[in-house]
Amino acid sequence: MRLDRFEIINEEFYADEVTPAQLDRLLADAWRHFGPQFFRYNFGIHEHQIRRVIPLRIRLGDFSPSKSQRRTLRRNADLETKIESMEITPEIHELFERHKLRFRTGIPDTIFDFVARSPADSPTEVIEITVRDAGSLIAASFFDIGETSISSIYGIFDPRETIRGLGIYTMLREIEFARENGKTLYYHGYSYEGESHYDYKKRFSAVESFDWVGNWLPFDPE
Repeated sequence: MRLDRFEIINEEFYADEVTPAQLDRLLADAWRHFGPQFFRYNFGIHEHQIRRVIPLRIRLGDFSPSKSQRRTLRRNADLETKIESMEITPEIHELFERHKLRFRTGIPDTIFDFVARSPADSPTEVIEITVRDAGSLIAASFFDIGETSISSIYGIFDPRETIRGLGIYTMLREIEFARENGKTLYYHGYSYEGESHYDYKKRFSAVESFDWVGNWLPFDPE
């Protein structure tokens, strides 16, 4: 790939406070954030290759779960799921330590690589989903709230529970929350052009992708 054919975007800034309306505008321009660090980039390195980055979102009015996603919801109907303000507890830290065993490269150090240490330190309102099986925490995810959108920040789950599809389950519960609260868009992060471990983000209905010149278009998996 000849990069001189493309404008390379690699930008970041830090913010202590971002209003819901400002967050909507940032998300619409393909910005994401971990704690106070906001960033966007249109090329990344994946498996030693330079890949185009594809920001994704779901237009919630057109979304419907697939058969496999409905099975995931049914499979996890026995679990206790709560949605409330973010609180990073010792249980979250312990779950994160188990979750990161899944990675062979790019292993994160701490959950604080992705979320602020407390709600007061976060530039946005962050909501937390926790999922328990017989009282034991087996999954959690974090998302923030705009005026008309929500944005998924990060999700973790116990690798011993892989068969449950908990990463997809918490995304589906985030989508459910967004629709119940009158949001129209769900931003679920970056993927790569070509195959990658982020391809699960492409397997939802009503997905749109950002073309890096200001347009969100229906996503073409081909």
